[in-house]
Amino acid sequence: MLLIVLVLLLAIILGGVGFAIHALWWIALAVLVLWLLGFVFAAGGRGGGRWYRW
Repeated sequence: MLLIVLVLLLAIILGGVGFAIHALWWIALAVLVLWLLGFVFAAGGRGGGRWYRW
């Protein structure tokens, strides 16, 4: 019985980690697209200024 509980707990933990990593990949991809769009808009703007202020 204890072995079944441990296996189920491990499956839940690994499933949650897998989902979190998958979600982080999508977030990283969205940030990359926004970053690249920033270069496109900055190159097209006048003055050559950045589209963001850091």
